[in-house]
Amino acid sequence: MKFDLDEQQRDFAASIDAALSAADVPGAVRAWASGDTAPGRKIWARLADLGVTALAVPEKFDGLDAHPSDLVVALERLGRWCVPGPVTESVAVAPILLADDERNAALAAGELIVSVVLRPQVPRAVDADAAGLVLAAEADGWVSEAHVGDRHESVDPSRHLFDAEAVCDAWQADVARAYEFGALATAAQLVGAGQALLDAAVDYAKQRAQFGRVIGSYQAIKHKLADVHIALELARPLVYGAALSLADHSPDTARDVSAAKAAASDAALLAARSALQTHGAIGFTAEHDLSLWLLRVQALRPAWGDPATHRRRVLEALA
Repeated sequence: MKFDLDEQQRDFAASIDAALSAADVPGAVRAWASGDTAPGRKIWARLADLGVTALAVPEKFDGLDAHPSDLVVALERLGRWCVPGPVTESVAVAPILLADDERNAALAAGELIVSVVLRPQVPRAVDADAAGLVLAAEADGWVSEAHVGDRHESVDPSRHLFDAEAVCDAWQADVARAYEFGALATAAQLVGAGQALLDAAVDYAKQRAQFGRVIGSYQAIKHKLADVHIALELARPLVYGAALSLADHSPDTARDVSAAKAAASDAALLAARSALQTHGAIGFTAEHDLSLWLLRVQALRPAWGDPATHRRRVLEALA
């Protein structure tokens, strides 16, 4: 199945690319990892100007109340550029968990960054130290503000993980739907990150020479990169299909979201492995920007449900 973006969505994606290409995103990611969030917050401010932070926020709070496919368009681009911070949590999940809370207005304006724990699938809050609000959601539909506890290491140094516990009166929200949006948003980022890794590998294959020939001329390399392209092209329609299921409140939403997350996780991992093999030894160095995407893929694959969890959900839906 082929999903074509309309002109407005293509322009939206291009505007995000233009804004992020003009920013030093790798530098911001490295600064974020070291605890300096200022460069990353400038990037978030640019995204807010484009309406990215307002996509899922209801119109009554000055949000766009956009279609889930528009959210996917944005999240794929953010994954493509490796934007730091709790992207899934703040852009896709928090508007649902905040429900009718007026803090949605600050979220839409980009003035508030939110992190989330949603047990058991999301046991720790990403970048809670940079968030202005941390929410704790439970499977029974209750949500409350959370107190931030101990910090834990992540495979991606730019993603700081924290324990968080509920500390105040709770309110009701559609936590189940918030989880589906979280998994879908993470899948979209994985597709974007996988595409960035594929593009980097293709570009490098045209430059790196071995045995007197650029490695991109070898059939083995061509086939390897073609496999990545196919995997991404198979995952992308599943992601957009899941967005349509969410928009229609389909009874198959859980199945469709899980299929998308599993496929995106596998495609991004294949892209990471192929990019690392194509770059060779330089790909193992922390100084090379490739490492940022390699680590991001490793961190996002288990986020909002690992591939095994989502394959199990697909099997249960088909049983």
